[in-house]
Amino acid sequence: MQILDPAVIKVWTIKGALSWGILLPVCTTVDVILFFSDNDTFLPGLWTGLLLVICLAWILIIPKLRYRYWRYELRDEDLYAIRGIWNRVQTIVPLRRIQHLDVAQDLIEGNYDLARLVVHTAGTRSTDVVVPGLPYDEAVQLRDTVREFIAEYMD
Repeated sequence: MQILDPAVIKVWTIKGALSWGILLPVCTTVDVILFFSDNDTFLPGLWTGLLLVICLAWILIIPKLRYRYWRYELRDEDLYAIRGIWNRVQTIVPLRRIQHLDVAQDLIEGNYDLARLVVHTAGTRSTDVVVPGLPYDEAVQLRDTVREFIAEYMD
C-alpha cells in the first residue's frame, strides 16, 4: 500500500491552526466578557485555557495520526483506500464506476507541491473519494492511469 507524502502533515497542521485560530479569539472574548460580569462562580480563562489545550492537541497530534493511518492502492480494477484514527474506514472504488476525476490543489497544498485526487463515482451516497497528500506529479499520473483504465473499459 502507498503512503502519503510526509509534507501533508505540515499542510494539515497549518489548516488546523487556521481553523482553530478563528475559534480561539471568539472564546477569549467570551472569557473576557464573563470576567467583567457579575458572575462570581466564573473561573477566569477557563474556556480559553480548555480550548487552547484541545487546539494544541488537534494541531500537533492529529495530523501525525491521520498520516500514520492513511494508505491507498491502485489495484487492477479498483482504488482501495484505508483511513481513520478512531474509526477505520476502508473504501473500495471500482474503476468502472468512476464518473470523472479531479486533481485539486489549494494554496497551502500548492506551497508544498501537494495535491488531492478527487474521484467522483456514480451513486447517491459518498460519491466523492479523496486521496490527499499526493505529490502533484504523482496525483496527475494516478489520474491519468485511472483515466486510461476507464477508456479501455469503455471500448
